[in-house]
Amino acid sequence: MEHVTEGYIPVLGGNVWYRITGDGLGIPLLVLHGGPGGKSSGKDPLRNLGNERPVIQYDQLGCGNSDRPADLSLWTVERYVKELEQVREALGLDEVHILGHSWGTMLASSYLLTKPSGVRSIVFSGPALHSRMWERDQRAYLKQFPQEMQAVIERHEREKTTEAKEYQDAMYAFYKRHVCRLDPWPKEMMEEFEKMNHQIYNYMWGASEFTVTGTLQDFDVTERLEEIGLPALFACGRYDEATPETTAYYASLLPGSEYFVFENCSHTPGEEDPDAYESKIREFLNRQER
Repeated sequence: MEHVTEGYIPVLGGNVWYRITGDGLGIPLLVLHGGPGGKSSGKDPLRNLGNERPVIQYDQLGCGNSDRPADLSLWTVERYVKELEQVREALGLDEVHILGHSWGTMLASSYLLTKPSGVRSIVFSGPALHSRMWERDQRAYLKQFPQEMQAVIERHEREKTTEAKEYQDAMYAFYKRHVCRLDPWPKEMMEEFEKMNHQIYNYMWGASEFTVTGTLQDFDVTERLEEIGLPALFACGRYDEATPETTAYYASLLPGSEYFVFENCSHTPGEEDPDAYESKIREFLNRQER
């Protein structure tokens, strides 16, 4: 691994941890992790792009190695957008490519609608740009599972007992099909799941992927996507929670954007097929700079 720098940046509400991998001469890539409440991955294959450009990861406030304040008023899209501005400013990222994954695409799109300068391109990886469409897609997937599993999920959600092992087991069966299809899951991915800030996830999203009850339940940027006006890549896995149909629909709303499906992958192609993921993103970014 080439040149790596780590540190902390003061933002609204606390300090966030960042890591810069590589010192290539290309325009830096800023990566926005999923969640809400997730963290950056040390094994992210995008770090391999460091030979061509600096790759910047940071753990959003409340997540991973960053401060974990208990103040619920901090968990808003607006504050996370402000935090992203502060990270860019602190690291002097005058020109930048942005890649958001999952919840990171909600953050990226909200940020881009503020019309920041110097963003060269955007990658929406496993995009979640309309909460109700996301929920609808997961519910459709759920119907493909055994009736008894569906009954377990419905019962625990109705009785608000989603902490129950039975519910968690059912959720894991869903995740093994639509979040990561590797068997067993990589150790680091299991650790990331365990280190997730569930308070933020539950507050902003809800009990699970297929039930949105949190503050993001009405999130929808579809009618404004065309305002982004940047070179964009919309990418997902064949079995992704961000379904190919919905991802293609998002791409159709941003004129000139590209759409790509990673075969044999679900929501984490960076884990499931790291070589394909790295090479597709590398190719896209390099093309934007020619």
